[in-house]
Amino acid sequence: MKLWRLVAVVAGISMSAPTFSGGTVEAGNTKATVCSACHGPNGNSSNPEWPNLAGQGERYFAAQLKFFKEGKRANPVMQPMAAPLSDQDMADLAAYYAVQKPTGLEADPSYWEAGQKLYRGGDAERNVPACIACHGPVGRGNAPAGYPALRSQHSVYTQKQLNDYAAGARPGANAEIMRTIASRLTADEIRNVSSYLQGMR
Repeated sequence: MKLWRLVAVVAGISMSAPTFSGGTVEAGNTKATVCSACHGPNGNSSNPEWPNLAGQGERYFAAQLKFFKEGKRANPVMQPMAAPLSDQDMADLAAYYAVQKPTGLEADPSYWEAGQKLYRGGDAERNVPACIACHGPVGRGNAPAGYPALRSQHSVYTQKQLNDYAAGARPGANAEIMRTIASRLTADEIRNVSSYLQGMR
C-alpha cells in the first residue's frame, strides 16, 4: 500500500476527492492571462501572500478553484475570480500551471535546518508524521492523490495555510489529514518548515 494511502487509512480518513481531467496547456495559457496579475508570469508570484502556482498538481489546483467558486474556501479576492469559471476552465488552468517551473526563493538561514528535520522526520512522540510521506522528498506532492506541491512556495503563504488548517478553515477530502497535523505543530515549527519549503527546489 502506498505510504500516503496508509497514512490516511491509519487516520481513518476518506480518500475520495473530485477528479479533474481533460485540460490543455494551450487553452490554459490563454486563460491564465488574468491570473498573472497576482500570481506572476508562469505562476511565480512576487507577493509573499499570494501563492506560487507553477508546478502545482492538476487535481489539487482545480479542486481549490472549485472550493473558491462554491464558497467553501473563503477568500475575498479568489471567490469572485473563480465564480465564472467552468469545470473546463479549471481543468485548462490546472494543466497550464502544472507544467510551469517554480523559480523559488531562498530559505531563511535561521530556520530551514529545523524545518528540514520536521519535513523529513516528523515527530513520532507527538504523532506528527513526516511531511515527506505525502508531499515527496523534494516537495513535488502527489498529484494523483491531490496532495499539493510545496517546493518553492512563499513561507508567508505556507504559514498562513498551516494556521488555517489548524483552525479548521481549509476544506477538502484530504484537508482532514492536514487539520490534524497542523493542530499539533507549534508556531515555531510552522515557521521553520515554511522557511525550508521556500528554499526547496
